[in-house]
Amino acid sequence: MSYTYETRMKVAFHDLDPLQVVWHGNYLRYFDVARFGLFADAGVDLYDYMVSKQVVFPVTRSSIKHIAPLRHFDDFICRAEVTEARYKIAMNFSIRLVTDDTLCARGNSEQLAVHLPKMEMEFEIPPEITRALGF
Repeated sequence: MSYTYETRMKVAFHDLDPLQVVWHGNYLRYFDVARFGLFADAGVDLYDYMVSKQVVFPVTRSSIKHIAPLRHFDDFICRAEVTEARYKIAMNFSIRLVTDDTLCARGNSEQLAVHLPKMEMEFEIPPEITRALGF
């Protein structure tokens, strides 16, 4: 079973580029808002986990396919879905317009568990995180 989370957002003026469409780098920020919302919804506080367990989950890979532009004041839904959480945390993302469900972008990311302070990579995601994400 994969864990999913959706958040509704509105394009702000400062997210636009000179062509009056959302600058491409902001899509990663939208994905990150959905990612952190998903963790919170699953009961995982990443900051508390870092402090108490000395483990962080940096993004090690990400990609985006831009399909249709977002424009000023567009309302959209950013959806995050966990597809794997045993050896890495893999997520798929999509951004769709609220008005007509147009798919504007899709993407994915991978995160690994890293133990602080030496930044040593773990070979598995901690079991309590795996369980919280539905795996």
